[in-house]
Amino acid sequence: MRYVSGGDKPPSGLDETSPQLTRWRDIVITAYGPTLLVSIGQGAILPLVALSARALGASVATAAFVVALIGIGQLVGDLPAGALAARIGEKRALIGACVLDAFALMGAFLARSLVLLAVAMAITGLAAAVFGLARHAYLTEAIPIRMRARALSSLGGTFRIGLFVGPFIAAAILTRWSIGAAYAFAAVMNIAAAILTAFLPEVTAHRRRTALSGRRRAVIQVLAEHRRTLLTLGIGVLVIQAARATRQTIVPLWAESIGVNAAATSVIFGISAGVDMLLFYPGGAIMDRFGRVYVAAPSMIVLGLGFLLLPLTSGPTTVGLVAALMGLGNGISAGVVLTLGADASPPQDRAQFLSGWRLCSDLGNAAGPLVISAVSALASLAAAAVTMGLITWAGSAWLIKWVPAYSPRLPRQSHRREAQEP
Repeated sequence: MRYVSGGDKPPSGLDETSPQLTRWRDIVITAYGPTLLVSIGQGAILPLVALSARALGASVATAAFVVALIGIGQLVGDLPAGALAARIGEKRALIGACVLDAFALMGAFLARSLVLLAVAMAITGLAAAVFGLARHAYLTEAIPIRMRARALSSLGGTFRIGLFVGPFIAAAILTRWSIGAAYAFAAVMNIAAAILTAFLPEVTAHRRRTALSGRRRAVIQVLAEHRRTLLTLGIGVLVIQAARATRQTIVPLWAESIGVNAAATSVIFGISAGVDMLLFYPGGAIMDRFGRVYVAAPSMIVLGLGFLLLPLTSGPTTVGLVAALMGLGNGISAGVVLTLGADASPPQDRAQFLSGWRLCSDLGNAAGPLVISAVSALASLAAAAVTMGLITWAGSAWLIKWVPAYSPRLPRQSHRREAQEP
């Protein structure tokens, strides 16, 4: 059996010393509720940021940059988020991130200049980095290994549901008030999430006490120790996220290029999102029952097929079918990046490791659309789709090679024994 985290050590989920909760239902509301609230707020504002920038006098290019500041802020915040969560604990980091995001969103609500809006979006990205890492580390610690993939897939599904619902709430708000009201709504969602998070049971205090009694390890030190994991499995995660981000970019661009109108494109996206949301729990169940690779690789194969088929479409029906296929591939893989990171993370340095893991993920989010932009500029949009399809298929082969061969059905001692084999 091959394990790539920390040399020949087994995944941290097999560590018997972690005081994990034994009942998932104990934390369903307090762990998943804040994620749902925050993601609804994000879904409400994301379609409106560019419009806000334009209303403040930004050019199209500048408005796009203001939107990109959310992702840039998240990239910049990934590594510091790990250090912060390791120092103060995941629960406090979650509450702090929600409060910070609420202040940033109120800044956007009050913004009368483009600079203030841009700063608010960058801070929103920083807050998202802390929130994302802290919720990932918390659930990794709290949930037993036997149901880890289902728990983290449900987390990914909850986020998808929020992003799906948010724009509809924003549309209702805009029928009565201005765009600024959507930012205020998102701020309220974050405050509600912070209050709900305060009721989370503490499961990481023992690690903080252990760290304080000795010497807390720096993020860079932990990442250097686990560099092999990040340079192997981390690259696979980067490709997964690049494929996911590219799907969101290339489908509307291709639809527009063949004459599909905006209303039809919105319907296509809605159908794809519906398929996406339906499959997160089955994907987690497959990972818990058979192993992570049985979702990671097939999902990439399906996404890659969607990219390769897209240039063959010629109307809304065929584009819709391909978009639904891609939604299938994306939906069943919900939580796979979170689960692989949880498996690879060392118990005593979990937050620091996950900061590097999430950096790989966020780099993929940024890289995917850049590939489409570069290939489209040099060749065509069809060539960009084919290129991304081939990259995604190569990523599936990479994942087959590097995803640890892990079966929850084997006894824990068997895992440890096999993990020591060359």
